[in-house]
Amino acid sequence: MESQVVTNPEDISKLYRELSLFPSLSRADVGPVITSQYGGKYSNIYTEWSQRDLERNENVKFCRQYIVFHDDKSVVYSGPSGNCTEIKGELLSKDSPSGEMKAVVRECSVKAEDKQFLEIWSKNIKVKSINLTALKKHGKVYEDEQFGCLVWSHSETHLLYVAERKRPKAKSFFQTESPESSSIGDEEETLTMEMKETTKGEQFVFYEDWGETLVSKSSPVLCVLDIEGSNVSVLEGVPENISPGQAFWAPGDTGVVFVGWWHEPFRLGLKYSPNRRSSLFYVDLTGGKCEQLSSGTSAVCSPRLSPDQCRIVYLEFAVYGPHMQCSRLCMYDWYTKKTSVVVDVVKRPGEDGFAGLYSSQLSPQCWSADSQRVLIACPQGSRKDLLVVDTTTGSITSLTSKSNIGNWCLLNIERDLMVVNCSSPNCPPSLRLGFLPAIGSQEEVAWVTLEESQIQPDIDWQILTFSPPADQDNSQYPGLDFEALLIKPKEVKEDVKLPLIVTPHGGPHSVVVAEWLLSCSVLCRMGFAILLVNYRGSIGYGQDSILSLPGNVGTQDVQDVQLAVESVLKGGEFDEQKVAVTGGSHGGFLACHLIGQYPGFYKACVARNPVINMASMIGSTDIPDWCMVEAGYNYSTDCLPDPAAWEQMLSKSPIKHITQVKTPVLLTLGEDDKRVPSKQGIEYYRALKALQVPVRLLWYPGNNHSLSKVDAESDGFMNIALWMTQHLCQ
Repeated sequence: MESQVVTNPEDISKLYRELSLFPSLSRADVGPVITSQYGGKYSNIYTEWSQRDLERNENVKFCRQYIVFHDDKSVVYSGPSGNCTEIKGELLSKDSPSGEMKAVVRECSVKAEDKQFLEIWSKNIKVKSINLTALKKHGKVYEDEQFGCLVWSHSETHLLYVAERKRPKAKSFFQTESPESSSIGDEEETLTMEMKETTKGEQFVFYEDWGETLVSKSSPVLCVLDIEGSNVSVLEGVPENISPGQAFWAPGDTGVVFVGWWHEPFRLGLKYSPNRRSSLFYVDLTGGKCEQLSSGTSAVCSPRLSPDQCRIVYLEFAVYGPHMQCSRLCMYDWYTKKTSVVVDVVKRPGEDGFAGLYSSQLSPQCWSADSQRVLIACPQGSRKDLLVVDTTTGSITSLTSKSNIGNWCLLNIERDLMVVNCSSPNCPPSLRLGFLPAIGSQEEVAWVTLEESQIQPDIDWQILTFSPPADQDNSQYPGLDFEALLIKPKEVKEDVKLPLIVTPHGGPHSVVVAEWLLSCSVLCRMGFAILLVNYRGSIGYGQDSILSLPGNVGTQDVQDVQLAVESVLKGGEFDEQKVAVTGGSHGGFLACHLIGQYPGFYKACVARNPVINMASMIGSTDIPDWCMVEAGYNYSTDCLPDPAAWEQMLSKSPIKHITQVKTPVLLTLGEDDKRVPSKQGIEYYRALKALQVPVRLLWYPGNNHSLSKVDAESDGFMNIALWMTQHLCQ
């Protein structure tokens, strides 16, 4: 049968190069309203993007600014102001509330030494450049989304940020002082201080970290810069057993509000795991007293202060259990000290279609100007929509559910001007803005495009729904449907049946939404169809769907994927002799299960950092609770698995079906993966080699679980594409 798949490596790399040019949006800031001499109002929009540079083998960050004329309820004119500028060395940056100043945390090399500086810019002058490394008040500044922040006080006199706690200088028991180090005066005093801070025998002490992507983060501290005096101080009063982050200034600058994570008895991985015990705290600047604002029995994140400085909204999760769950939206009233639940956990979507909140990070600004409504972008099934929550009534409205765009992300909202990033499988990210309609209004948002993207006319996509047969229904959570996203070439030659690549997502409690996906777009342009399955257990479908999977991994999720595949094959569009499966993490777990449980059905398999054996993984992963929970057990830090739990973890793992595997397997592993350590993939590799099943392993040094560095991502894609063409098209 004739094929229309591109198989030439040069043509594939040309396609990849072409489609990897589309940048992604990461940030948007709305400047203050300025009135022109003619009476017109305008604001500047500052945006940050990132783009793969295949020549330099790195993600390049750049900024672009736009000017928007408006009348406070609609956009009159908008356009770019100047070209793009690459950003180098900036870890964090933030404009002051008035827009008069800008703070930047910059890392650069001075005489071959890495140093960090905190800069204050005013108009066209850098008025302060403070060498944080030389001050030795703390370790490196945190730039990550989990802990990091850079926040101006309301008075614009102080800056708040998070850094690693200063560690004592360690030296050997046998290290002797050099004679020339003795000196006089101030130098002698400095030397004496340094010697006092130096401890012997501490060189090789183990410091826990917060896991995947947070390997250098162990003990964060809250730091304050007094801008006028150029003094940095570390805030006192934070309990010793708490790691602070996501901080901001309290109303009136009286203190600091922050999220604190308990790190005793030991730290567990935080990335993609908002279910770690944590609370909202307030530390008073005058007395150093620390007060707990939320219950200590849940997990919280992403607190946001309302414009009128009266209320704080935040997301709340259950501790442990599935690593990602349906969250509550809670609100703390600063003056009454009372907490209310604005949006509760949703077990199943109601008649209005609302499926619950699934997010671990709110937009930097998410409040409407009247301090009554909160905007949240989160998955609703296989789409990501923009939702408006009325904090007074708890009512929820979708601003985007009628749109034919599959993915909406709120970058910012300021004075009701929303800046969003939207994309679809056939449309790379575009930048849009619009005003939030007045409360109670039936008006649709009049979206204005600031940066158009190039629609890919060759790519078609649709969302499919599946209902498991009676024998595969979950007796505890019956009647749950699931979805899949089908991406395929728009034009297909007559008498050509497309090869199909099946891709279940990782997690397992995550979701694939209908957004721009580079690898899928290239594979589609090559001539493949891609089926991305949101099996039961995915987020965006209600808490019942999530809870249906723990204890049933390796069966329910595997059956869902196979049902979706067999259902689409019945349509006759796809070649049932040319079906492959790919997946990463839990998606790799499913890919390896599928080739073991359905021998010979899949003609090729690619597994990226796959979970192979939960029993051997539990002792080395940064999230051991994941192994216990997904095997069907409750987790506690003081409880070791018993023999029955070990047996369950092993029996639910892909390694159990290894002797039935016939499919050629390509493994791609990140050397620095803390989430699913590379030993998992090596265990599978050795087992396949012993059984003489064709297997190839790609090893990526300096890469973690996501394999997202440009060299690993591009090389991995090329090898995956060629593995597919080799086994499906020859």
